[in-house]
Amino acid sequence: MVDSIIGMKRLTKILMDGGSGLNIMYAKTLDEMGIDQTRIRPIGAPFHGIMPRKQAMPLGQIDLPVTFGDPSNYRIETLTFKVVEFPGTYHAILGCPCYARFMAIPNYTYLKLKIPGPSRVITVNTSFQHTYECEVECCDHTAAIIASGELAAIKKEVTEEALDPKKSTGSFRPVEALKRSS
Repeated sequence: MVDSIIGMKRLTKILMDGGSGLNIMYAKTLDEMGIDQTRIRPIGAPFHGIMPRKQAMPLGQIDLPVTFGDPSNYRIETLTFKVVEFPGTYHAILGCPCYARFMAIPNYTYLKLKIPGPSRVITVNTSFQHTYECEVECCDHTAAIIASGELAAIKKEVTEEALDPKKSTGSFRPVEALKRSS
């Protein structure tokens, strides 16, 4: 979890994911940054691995400058982001293309990222507390999605059973369906 300036805004919830082959920006984040979505270039290729067992189709891609460091020692590189419309708890996800472009070396144990700068090494820090809070928010978000998905599946099953006279035994089927699923 790092802070960075993307475009002209400081974003405080950026996940650095060395296992991802993509840089991802959420459409909601672009809106909050005031970036016009007409700048998004369409692409036709879906990607996999963000949502289990599903492919995701991005809205397109956008090039944005990313800055690490402080006014005395900073580095700016332009990165290409896939823009997605589904919700997320982070502002953006920076993957291997970011690591390669910045020549960044992560230290996951100490939550630090080392980047060569113009005058000295740039050390990007985060706090364990900030990382923990973001992870809790991510878990809560995931639990809410799972709960809503399970609720939708139960509703679908109950509706199908209620509409199918062959499955009706005269008893109250929706209650039985709810008991089975819990």
